[in-house]
Amino acid sequence: MPGANPVARAPEGVRTAADVVTPELVAQLTKGVAGTGRTVNHTPFTGEKLADLPESTPEDVHKAFEHARAAQAVWAQVPVRQRAAVLLRFHDLLLERQAEVLDLVQLETGKARLHAHEEVQAVAVAARHYGYKAVAYLRPRRHAGALPALTRVTQLRHPRGVVGQIAPWNYPLELSVGDALPALVAGNAVVLKPDTETALTALWARDLLVEAGLPAGALQVVIGEGPVVGPEVVRRADYVSFTGSTATGREVAAGAAVRLIGASLELGGKNAMLVLQDADVDKAAAGAVRACFSSAGQLCISIERLYVHESVADAFLERFAARTRALRLGTFLAYGADMGSLVSARQLETVTRHVEEAVAMGAKVVAGGVARPDVGPYFYEPTILTGVEVPMAVCTEETFGPVVSVYRVKDENEAILLANATAYGLNASVWTKDGRRGRAVAARLRAGTVNVNEGYAAAYGSVQAPMGGMRESGLGRRHGSEGILKYTEAQTVAHQRLLPLAPSMGMDDQKYAAFMSRSLRLMKTLGLR
Repeated sequence: MPGANPVARAPEGVRTAADVVTPELVAQLTKGVAGTGRTVNHTPFTGEKLADLPESTPEDVHKAFEHARAAQAVWAQVPVRQRAAVLLRFHDLLLERQAEVLDLVQLETGKARLHAHEEVQAVAVAARHYGYKAVAYLRPRRHAGALPALTRVTQLRHPRGVVGQIAPWNYPLELSVGDALPALVAGNAVVLKPDTETALTALWARDLLVEAGLPAGALQVVIGEGPVVGPEVVRRADYVSFTGSTATGREVAAGAAVRLIGASLELGGKNAMLVLQDADVDKAAAGAVRACFSSAGQLCISIERLYVHESVADAFLERFAARTRALRLGTFLAYGADMGSLVSARQLETVTRHVEEAVAMGAKVVAGGVARPDVGPYFYEPTILTGVEVPMAVCTEETFGPVVSVYRVKDENEAILLANATAYGLNASVWTKDGRRGRAVAARLRAGTVNVNEGYAAAYGSVQAPMGGMRESGLGRRHGSEGILKYTEAQTVAHQRLLPLAPSMGMDDQKYAAFMSRSLRLMKTLGLR
């Protein structure tokens, strides 16, 4: 029945917000931040103030870019191997001091601690990957020239300059410093605008990077309201990295287009999970809980639509609902809670509106469906809906909360058709006992990442492979070669030797044209590319 989720009991001696966010810590983290005003962030667990923070004006943003440009000119001259060593030291420091940042992530986002640890894992993996692979990704590369032996071609990779990064509140460690790491190791400086409500986490990560050897000026942080500070970052950057809503992403893209600079955008999603006829329903149910309710569903790649083959739908839904109702809600800074809070009153309003509208139009609540102010001001129970259809908002709009709609399908073709019937294309999930079948279905889904027998972590954690969205879920990719090369400009240096690419050695125009024609035919015969 709805309203049944238990509340996890906090262990003895658990730390409080006052223990973690001390005046000394705030002073240390905000030292040097460009900001002449003052703003405040809060904890979703109670709604209470966590800290007073500097607030940046447009002039402060300008100064931050000036400092970043001065630092970048020096940082770019540091050999790639030495820049990469900073990331490897940061990796070790992060794992050694993870308890500090786990406290901050929980306090600023309201997450359960295990979900906060996903961010530590993701950032450590990215730091290790680019720490070891940056030299190979950025090394000069030889290419075949216009004429073999006569034209020597080398491709170089230069940093773009200063990258403007606008990060969201939902993953304040991973989507701030995690995205900055490849930009920095490529020789850029970064001006980072985190969300005000999660700025302490980003500032902590910046502090740790400096401790690992990054020049302090190479990563500037500006704090303030998105409509004020965000456009200033776009106006001054040499490249823009943005994670957030599709609506705001369009504005960022337009601002970048006016200036003819590059941009990468990870935007919204209405991600689908497919449970095929031969799926292990117990494993699929457990996977659905992770896929739908991690970070209270406030994850761009979490699942909001579930398509289940009609032959296993009853068994799956029974197991899924039972697991969902058993999830423990909690507000403490320790492991033991299964799900935390929504981040704000705004998120709670959206979730509540989507569920209440759907129910009023005929949808059925299988689990959850209620707010839990007894736990915290923005808590909402993990919710499963059936009978969802157009024009219910929850059917097509991104909810970005702990709500999933379950649909029965007659076969995998119908599931694929419905899964692709969206403007988005970020992530998807397929469950089956037949791996080959799962991969074949995955290839037919219009999503940037597809996980077989996992919800999102398998693809996201495989950092040698690109991750990003299709259609209205964004442009560009993070991770792998694409995740670092986007922060560089490719330059081709062609050295012509002995003979020019023009008539020479007594040839007139006609003889030169004939010579080149014979040469082109020979190169094709030899299979030269």
